[in-house]
Amino acid sequence: MSVEVNNESGVEANEEEIVRLVRYIFDHLYLHPQTELSVILADREAIEKLHLEWMDEPGATDVLSFPMDELRPGTSAKPAPNGLLGDIVICPQVAAEQAAAGGHSVEDEILLLATHGILHLVGYDHAEPEEKAEMFGLQRELLSGFLGRDAPAETTA
Repeated sequence: MSVEVNNESGVEANEEEIVRLVRYIFDHLYLHPQTELSVILADREAIEKLHLEWMDEPGATDVLSFPMDELRPGTSAKPAPNGLLGDIVICPQVAAEQAAAGGHSVEDEILLLATHGILHLVGYDHAEPEEKAEMFGLQRELLSGFLGRDAPAETTA
């Protein structure tokens, strides 16, 4: 597995913990061991620019996902093929605001956003109530399993 974490935000973050989370999620979604993922921690200005350019929405957001090879989760009998999963961009400044609102740590919020971003990259969405229930349920399950405790609740939808 090739996971690259680039912190361009100016905010300290536990990059090793992000990589461990990605490995955990990849294992649980049966993604090929050589799957590639890039995680970028960007400042408010950079993510606001990306949000406007790619989503046509003004303002900073918490996480953006940019899929590449449209990989989907595999199974134990048939793991997903090797490929380039894509890029996740997380804004630690927005994560800090959401963590404060949710009553949990910024580190937990960043891990929640990374999990959320990966699920988007493998095809999950939350536009419809059924999709949201499925995606957020899996998100809670994965993050709780990784943390060994209850995962923080999603602060935005």
